[in-house]
Amino acid sequence: MRRIIVAFLIGAGALAWHGAGLATDADPETRLMMAPSGVLRAGLYPGTPTSILPDAGAGEPRGVGHDLGKELARRLGVPYEPVVFAKNADVLAAVKNGEVDVAFTNATAVRARDMDFGPHFLEIELGYLVSRESTLTTPAEMDSPGLRIGVTAGSSTDATLSRDFKHAEIIRAATFDVAIEMLSAGAIHAYATNKATLFEMAEKLPGSKVLEGRWGIERHAIAIPKGRDQAMAFVRQFTNEVKSEGVVGAAIARAGLRGAATSPAE
Repeated sequence: MRRIIVAFLIGAGALAWHGAGLATDADPETRLMMAPSGVLRAGLYPGTPTSILPDAGAGEPRGVGHDLGKELARRLGVPYEPVVFAKNADVLAAVKNGEVDVAFTNATAVRARDMDFGPHFLEIELGYLVSRESTLTTPAEMDSPGLRIGVTAGSSTDATLSRDFKHAEIIRAATFDVAIEMLSAGAIHAYATNKATLFEMAEKLPGSKVLEGRWGIERHAIAIPKGRDQAMAFVRQFTNEVKSEGVVGAAIARAGLRGAATSPAE
């Protein structure tokens, strides 16, 4: 399993966090089930505020997944170990294989075959990013002959648009940075993913814009490997608590996440 541990992502003790006053909300059996190695290994990937981003001041990384993973470890009473992969597809494979203990990602029926999800904690609009030169203005225009629409290879967007589009060509990019290069070069006419990521990408491509409107909604949840059923009650409790206590909202604000909101109580 390919992973990247980049220096700017592990500053301020992020890789092995042993915060003072560890909480002990979980009983020993649940703690062992959630973090069998003795630390909570959280699968993350860079390039989006839904997961992890470097801090501009070279301090603690930010990102909703990063912050929730750290809080989950605190309430379990175990050290926190962010494991940063190149892309979300690698994170999903690591959850499936038990190489990480949790991930924070779009909960889909297809992914639920390989991992178990808690309640939704975050909702994000899905949209399109276009370049400065583009004349496209709405999501409804995208499935048209001659258009090349970029997606992240292996993403839920890839699965959905590859199934639903009848006319436009789907072009797959390995990473968000590759997608930006493709847009800049005119290799694709638009790029599709959640708006939180699109706004981050737009800042790296001058003149580009996130179109108004949406073509769907992502609902993010905590994912854990199959076979850890006894841990799911704690995941549900944790998710409902961090929503009602405003922890998710605070993580959204700290990450600078746009186009997203805390999921309703369940």
